[in-house]
Amino acid sequence: MPVEPLSYKEIEDRLAELPGWSLDGDRLTRSFRLGSHFAATAMVVHIAQVQEELNHHSDLTLGYNTVSLSVNTHSAGGAVTEKDFELARRVQDLAPRHGAS
Repeated sequence: MPVEPLSYKEIEDRLAELPGWSLDGDRLTRSFRLGSHFAATAMVVHIAQVQEELNHHSDLTLGYNTVSLSVNTHSAGGAVTEKDFELARRVQDLAPRHGAS
């Protein structure tokens, strides 16, 4: 079953439920600051695990003590879909375990 792009209004409504996330062009984005490089690395590993479970992968960047994500759905022509928000929600849920802000 194909994944349908969300309307701008649908994206706005869903973003209101995900503090720190934003729409940058055609991608959902978020950066997290952590207490150390080790904590940031551990968070990247956990995000990768979630992405594998969902079979939906973001661009994921590890900095010294930061983790940044950028995601859209390639199979929907690079649009934002519910799959992107599911990934964002899962990442948002695991962030506190890593001390992310």
